Amino acid sequence: MTRPTLVFLHALGASAGEWAQVIDRLEGYECLALDLPGFGDATDAGHADVATMTDWLADRIQARRITSCVIVGHSMGGKIATLVAARAAAGEAGLSGVLGVVLVAASPPAPEPMDEDRRAGMIGWFADGRIARDEAATFVDANTAASLPDALRDRAIADVMRSNREAWLGWLERGSREDWRAAAGRITIPALIVAGAEDGDLGEDAQRRLNLPHYVTADLRVVPDAAHLIPYEQPDALAALIRDHAAMVAASILPADFVRLLASDRVSRRTRAAMLDRMRAPVLPTATWTDLDRETVAALVAQVLPGGGDDRDLADRILTGIADGPGDGWRFAALPPDAEAWRRGLATLNAVTGGFAMLPSAARADWLDRLADGEVGVADDGTGLSPAQMALWFEDVRAETARTWMSLPATMAAIGYDGFAVGGDRPRKQGYTRTGADDPEAWQIAPEPVA
Repeated sequence: MTRPTLVFLHALGASAGEWAQVIDRLEGYECLALDLPGFGDATDAGHADVATMTDWLADRIQARRITSCVIVGHSMGGKIATLVAARAAAGEAGLSGVLGVVLVAASPPAPEPMDEDRRAGMIGWFADGRIARDEAATFVDANTAASLPDALRDRAIADVMRSNREAWLGWLERGSREDWRAAAGRITIPALIVAGAEDGDLGEDAQRRLNLPHYVTADLRVVPDAAHLIPYEQPDALAALIRDHAAMVAASILPADFVRLLASDRVSRRTRAAMLDRMRAPVLPTATWTDLDRETVAALVAQVLPGGGDDRDLADRILTGIADGPGDGWRFAALPPDAEAWRRGLATLNAVTGGFAMLPSAARADWLDRLADGEVGVADDGTGLSPAQMALWFEDVRAETARTWMSLPATMAAIGYDGFAVGGDRPRKQGYTRTGADDPEAWQIAPEPVA
């Protein structure tokens, strides 16, 4: 399976080097560890505020034309990761490849919780222009659950000591206090949120209150025997968590040429955001649908569209759209509104078959042939559907299955569909120049070969 690039952002007073142990444990992944402006080898870049750092990261992803990546942000870097993820989910050009986020003891979009006396002390460390080794050691030791091995401790202390004064003060006095909650909003890109069991200000409670609500889909994990400097303290555990999250989002990786087209100025931000949202796992309204409903629709999908991919995922997308979506704009006059029709249709199908999902494929096919012929149903008593109604409902099932499957970016990529890329956000829409058969334009992409 193709693997996403892992883009690493470090904490305050650290550098790209803080990720060395973690990266060593991520064999097979392309890893890009960056020095944020004012830190590590970018010390001379001086202070960059939150907006500038967010633009800086977005620019690097766009400039490298990364078509699939997971952003891993530690502490200060976590705030930047979330804000770039929000822009990616909103459809910003060039960021279509951002598939996942890992937040490690991350600073939230909200003002970061911090004891003000401690903040003042950390600011005072740079009163003479640079921080002394003893104070840098105090910072490192205060952020670990146990003392680091000497070589790692020395490396962490050296990073703190070479931090740019303006960058250090800029984060503590302004950046960590800025409120970006409105800009972050609710992000559909899946996140893994990692907290150290012995972290203080940015431990599990802070992550649950301040970062978790910004992600529609997120998994929060607590790492034992770690405080704030988890990449140094528990690289094995952290690498395993990152690997699992990257493997999970890898299922949504699209062909590189398709991602580049989706990220281009031929696609509007609104269209791009809608297509990217379809790459995320649906959030099924469980108050509307039962487990039996989901199993039954998955079994229907398997019969109607064999080989169409993950039957359960497509079933959940269909049911989510029926419950919450705008619909397709029409319905049969003989059927009740969509949500009610599907509830009654599923109940009727299970009642007459004794449990549709439990049947072997051949038996399911036979029942569906009879259903299409108007031979399957019950009395229309307000809870079920009559045979004539069931035939109409099954037409809707087939149409909704095909429509939902065709709306997925993975399907579009597989068949070479590019009709979404004919009008960006500029006043003049590009459209097509050449419309003859077998006469593609330079920007069009060939369909993926089908095995």
